[in-house]
Amino acid sequence: MRLPETLLWAAVFIHEAVGEYGMAHFSDKGKSNGKDYCIFFNSQWARLPQDLHKASRLQIYDLTTSVLCSPSEVPEGGFPNRIPMVLRGNCTFYEKVRLAQINGAKGLLIVSKDRLTPPAGNKTQYEEIDIPVALLSYSDMLDISKTFGKGRLVAMYAPNEPVLDYNMVIIFLMAVGTVAVGGYWAGSRDRKKRYLKLKRDEAAEKQDEETVDVTPIMICVFVVMCCSMLVLLYFFYDYLAIWVIVIFCLASSVGLHSCLWPFVRRLPFCKCRVPENNLPYLQKRPHVSMLLLSAFCVGVSVTWMFFRNEDAWAWVLQDTLGIAFCLYMLKTVRLPTFKACTLLLSVLFVYDVFFVFITPFLTNSGESIMVEVAAGPSDSTTHEKLPMVLKVPRLNSSPLALCDRPFSLLGFGDILVPGLLVVYCHRFDILIQSSRIYFVACTIAYGIGLLITFVALAVMQMGQPALLYLVPCTLLTSLTVALCRKELPQFWTGSGFVPAIVLAPINCTQTAAPQTEVPLNPKPEPQPYRRRRSQ
Repeated sequence: MRLPETLLWAAVFIHEAVGEYGMAHFSDKGKSNGKDYCIFFNSQWARLPQDLHKASRLQIYDLTTSVLCSPSEVPEGGFPNRIPMVLRGNCTFYEKVRLAQINGAKGLLIVSKDRLTPPAGNKTQYEEIDIPVALLSYSDMLDISKTFGKGRLVAMYAPNEPVLDYNMVIIFLMAVGTVAVGGYWAGSRDRKKRYLKLKRDEAAEKQDEETVDVTPIMICVFVVMCCSMLVLLYFFYDYLAIWVIVIFCLASSVGLHSCLWPFVRRLPFCKCRVPENNLPYLQKRPHVSMLLLSAFCVGVSVTWMFFRNEDAWAWVLQDTLGIAFCLYMLKTVRLPTFKACTLLLSVLFVYDVFFVFITPFLTNSGESIMVEVAAGPSDSTTHEKLPMVLKVPRLNSSPLALCDRPFSLLGFGDILVPGLLVVYCHRFDILIQSSRIYFVACTIAYGIGLLITFVALAVMQMGQPALLYLVPCTLLTSLTVALCRKELPQFWTGSGFVPAIVLAPINCTQTAAPQTEVPLNPKPEPQPYRRRRSQ
């Protein structure tokens, strides 16, 4: 058991020691304004200054037609006080940087068409080289060639990464708010449904059709589908990503409509119905306001779909649609017992840990399948990003904002899975008529688990399986409350949910009939009845 842990921690520390993100500030000669680009460097060759003002601005020698693997590729006069920019390939990083150093270069930029990997070497080579070497992406090199002239200057530096970005506060508020609102809303709907059942209202039957009770078989099928879909996305990302985007647009439209309809239906206008017709979906004559709301929700989803790659503002639409989708799922999908909650959360706990921590040892690239799929593979030809996450851009000035991770992400599963337990806790509070002790405790536990996730992310500087921290916090807290209140048997089996919803209306209708009919005419009724029998 110790070997995987040792290998995991070794991998983490090796990654931190070998590869670091930095910035290359390009500008034209004689001009102060410029532009930063992402670089990936190895501080064991040479360290970079942390401040741009302390970095030397040196002229670039564009040698991107060469790979700089032999002395014949060195131009006459060498690279005195310059930084050559060459292509990657055909020889080791050490051979390139050694040729650059002995010919007077003060640094080396290697342009890579592939994934940016750390320019590694051995201890002897590190001691011999004293100039910085960094990798630059090919797309950035093309942008540099178009933006700046031949006399362009570059300054390489590596500012300190903030321990925690401010965008984590926004993600925390969105996630905890979604879980709290979704749990409260779903529980309140359950209370209203029980009341409508007692009144034999037709709306209760419609609401029954909108909810899905999860069974153990459904949980097993769901987990198998999740694993299969994740693996398929890893191998066929470019083919499946667009279908996931289309499905997200449809599902989020429904979710947004479901969230806004309770407010729109109370507006004083557009109360009229559609005229009688034989058109599909309009035969039941829905309200005009419902059709207008449906058009609005579809319009929001379509707008996001067409402008989803606009990093400046499209993330706001994605998060709005994502929160609406999560709220819709929380009030639609129900776990009937704490036993089902434990099964679902435990299985997905193992699923999350496996695909984040274990799969790096099984893939050729050494990357986590979960992180690769969530962030989008760097070698993807379409460069699409899956929308099944809440994303907020980094607010601090950071190399990560320019490099491969300009956004902080939190998957919908990290909201929905613990959120279903929060919903169950609120429903149980309503069942036993408590002061929402289970609901409040589980919601607070979710917030604490999310904070622990952020701390682990800051300490380890790598993607974290949020369920690793959320599941123990929420499950153990709910279990502790049930034990302290001596209600564990009822909490475990969900005792009372089924009888209260199904059997109560039958008894109510049997007793309600005499009470409504007798007061209408209490005296005349018995007399005609007797006369008929006497006749």
